[in-house]
Amino acid sequence: MVAPLALMGLSLAANVVENVTGAIAKAAGSGQPASQASSQTRKTADDFESMFLEQSLDRLTQSTGDEGPLGENGTGGGVYKSMLSKEYARSIVKSGGLGIGDQVYAQMLKLQEGAQGAQSS
Repeated sequence: MVAPLALMGLSLAANVVENVTGAIAKAAGSGQPASQASSQTRKTADDFESMFLEQSLDRLTQSTGDEGPLGENGTGGGVYKSMLSKEYARSIVKSGGLGIGDQVYAQMLKLQEGAQGAQSS
């Protein structure tokens, strides 16, 4: 059960990295309006923060035991815990997050500006 969840986490991380590099390449190479590129970059940064929080919450809830409604009731308990962690992470990001998304967003904008500057030279 742990292996498929770990693979899903790796897949999610790969998707976020792909979105980051795609957002940078699109902003640098296309005539895309800055506001559209910026909103796509913001979404990617928020997705990264959500993924980070989800992984952290999964680690925190691993040691909660198997008693109660979130216990390991066969396959369903682990899936339910994972879905709950994902929703908690999304909720935290929507309410302002921890600031990780803001830092990732700022760095992505710097990378986009550098890529645009290098392309125009």
